[in-house]
Amino acid sequence: MIKNKEPVVKRYRGNPILTKDDVPFPVATVHNAGVIKANGRYLMIFRSHQYNGRSILGLAESTDGYSFQVRPEPFMVPSRHGVFAEYEEYGVEDPRICLIDGTYLITYSAYSRHGVRIGLAGTRDFESLERIALITQADHRNVVLFPKKFGGRYVRLDRPHSEINPWSMWLSYSPDLVHWGDSKVLVKPAGYHWDEMKIGPGATPFQTAEGWLNIYHGVFRTMDGAVYRLGVALHDLDDPARVIGVADEWILQPEDPWEITGYVHNVVFCCGAVPEDDGTVKIYWGGADKVMCTGTARISDLVNLCLQKPRPRL
Repeated sequence: MIKNKEPVVKRYRGNPILTKDDVPFPVATVHNAGVIKANGRYLMIFRSHQYNGRSILGLAESTDGYSFQVRPEPFMVPSRHGVFAEYEEYGVEDPRICLIDGTYLITYSAYSRHGVRIGLAGTRDFESLERIALITQADHRNVVLFPKKFGGRYVRLDRPHSEINPWSMWLSYSPDLVHWGDSKVLVKPAGYHWDEMKIGPGATPFQTAEGWLNIYHGVFRTMDGAVYRLGVALHDLDDPARVIGVADEWILQPEDPWEITGYVHNVVFCCGAVPEDDGTVKIYWGGADKVMCTGTARISDLVNLCLQKPRPRL
């Protein structure tokens, strides 16, 4: 008799951990949240649709990474001033959080009539927020920063929103967080594979003994629509442009009712992961673009998937 293997990511039994009913201001959804652990507490910046369909960002806090309390007011709404007002007109979405040099840097998707591009903001205390720059042209989504400089330069993973190359993960460099270039493609979708339609960076990469672990999303088109799953890749510690391995198998797919049915069906979408001292990582994902969920995985298991069960290289 063949036994079912233990899942790589163990879902938290209390999922979903955050819904619109937990938010003290009017929203239709709670999803796609960046999460970071700071001074012993977990900070979650989540995306919510308003009832006009446009997105804002809220902030929730937790002492254990599971039970979150939402602050009474939105954390970030589309700007009404200057160039940011023009390019955030339709909403701010899908934040990622990265700590560098004492500042929590937040990348987010800025939507407007001109398309989608990436904005960069920063905070030191999660009370005040400063917009720094718009760091891509249209159309880009899913930009995540590495929490370390390499050769004096900042490094990011990004995903041009294009069918020309179709929807692949790229890497770019910057001397100042504003001007980016020296870009190169790292990982592309594989034909008739769980991520054959498109892939994109998910959580902020975190350091392991074997390399930088990058939890990303991949999409497969079916006759019933697209399915979003999570995968994992491993990058060299000294040169993140060198991909050591990309796991051939996904690590998480939509299974629970709130992942299968919602605002967008059949979606698990990750913007945040927190490595813990016990060798596990808490992974946070939006379920069906409607609720927030979490689960844990052993970091060694994720690394081994990249090293022992890799897919063919680019």
